[in-house]
Amino acid sequence: MQVNFKEEWKRRADLVENGLAHELAKAPAYDETLGRAMEYSLMAGGKRLRPVLLMAAADAVGKDGEKFLTTGCAIEMIHTYSLIHDDLPAMDDDDYRRGKLTNHKVFGQGMAVLAGDALLTLAFEVMLRQPAASAETIAAVVFEMSRAAGPYGMVGGQALDLEGEGKHLDMAALQKMHMGKTGALFRAAIRSGAILAGAGETELAALTLYAERFGLAFQITDDILDVTGDEKTIGKPVGSDVRNEKATYVTLTSLDEAKTLAQNAVDEAVAALCVFGERAAFLRDLALFLLKREN
Repeated sequence: MQVNFKEEWKRRADLVENGLAHELAKAPAYDETLGRAMEYSLMAGGKRLRPVLLMAAADAVGKDGEKFLTTGCAIEMIHTYSLIHDDLPAMDDDDYRRGKLTNHKVFGQGMAVLAGDALLTLAFEVMLRQPAASAETIAAVVFEMSRAAGPYGMVGGQALDLEGEGKHLDMAALQKMHMGKTGALFRAAIRSGAILAGAGETELAALTLYAERFGLAFQITDDILDVTGDEKTIGKPVGSDVRNEKATYVTLTSLDEAKTLAQNAVDEAVAALCVFGERAAFLRDLALFLLKREN
């Protein structure tokens, strides 16, 4: 029986939602306000794309990806921490995220910083609680996530982004920045799902290539949406890249050329999945979805 892609995504996202609430309840914060600030951003909804990708990668290898929901929740905590910090006045200075006031607008800048710090730290505790995985496999995933989240990945990319404001970046510099800031966590999510599922070298290499092309396509379509998107649908103001004088795939090329680059990246992502056959149908549909996403 063919599964409806959007219904399956929602079902998996609901699993993540429930899993996140469970993890927060399991480890209440030392300070009540801190706990509310963590919950405010973590439970604000969203696509839950990274944990969904993690589970789908495990499915492609031939295991039940839902067994690795715990690790999926952990990577969503890391992603949420990055959003809280990215919205701060010292970074992108955004007032809204997912249609709600950003964390620092509700709890103040200091508490927002601490909420992000707390979610990042909690994420690694949650990873260590992953059932249905050996200690050796969990250690490999923790290494994967820490490399992706830190100075060699997401934080390094954010530093390049911060330093690049108001400067002329060429395409190589732009791609390097986004490989860290956006792509690293996608790569870690997909590779971690594969590692947890016991992927062989060929499978892991194929999923790594998929992850890298998926991350590129996601960023290009994100840049396109900042120009063409609807503010209510996206949940935050559009045009922030122009206001912050940031180089994007649209500003370095053109809107039409950026759409072509996104199409090429998606085509390459889909091609990388050929070794998995129908087990990777959901991953294929996720990549194709990027070309028509509205938020």
